[in-house]
Amino acid sequence: MNNTNLMAILIGSLLVNNFVLSQFLGICPFLGVSKKLNSAVGMSVAVIFVMMMSTAVTWPVYTYVLVPGGLEYLQTIVFILVIAALVQLVEIALKRFIPPLYKSLGIYLPLITTNCAVLGVTILNIDTGYGFGESLVNTFGAGLGFMLAMIMFAGVRERLESADIPAGLKGLPITLVAASLVSVSFIGFQGLFGL
Repeated sequence: MNNTNLMAILIGSLLVNNFVLSQFLGICPFLGVSKKLNSAVGMSVAVIFVMMMSTAVTWPVYTYVLVPGGLEYLQTIVFILVIAALVQLVEIALKRFIPPLYKSLGIYLPLITTNCAVLGVTILNIDTGYGFGESLVNTFGAGLGFMLAMIMFAGVRERLESADIPAGLKGLPITLVAASLVSVSFIGFQGLFGL
């Protein structure tokens, strides 16, 4: 595992294979929590934490428990249980230590449990054949990519608030148009590092 390979994995998961803008995973919080920059950043930090902890737990569980026991078919169920437990820990911590952020995230915080980006990154690490270190780097890049998408889109949505939008496009329609344009901007990263 050399540094060049790790950098390629990091850049690849951050830009080229961005979970939200290239693979369209994690769209629920992307659309739901991106109205304000502070809630977008708070959600992103929570998702990065859950992603990293999930990978740190699921990779060894899969490698050292499920595979030797011939229980690979339980992968998805076990990964969801691990993610759910970690989300509960994050929710308890935010409620106790940062109540304003807890309130601003609302229903979207427990939805991290079903955020397909979190489950997707844990499964992708296994399917790609990454080792433990590579999995953590890939997960960190995916989390940063999620944060990048959230911050970019929060900026776009804040500008939309002051824009003169035709009545037929107000609300969800203009949000989806803006999301698609932000997503299209990431097509330029395809082919970077041969990923």
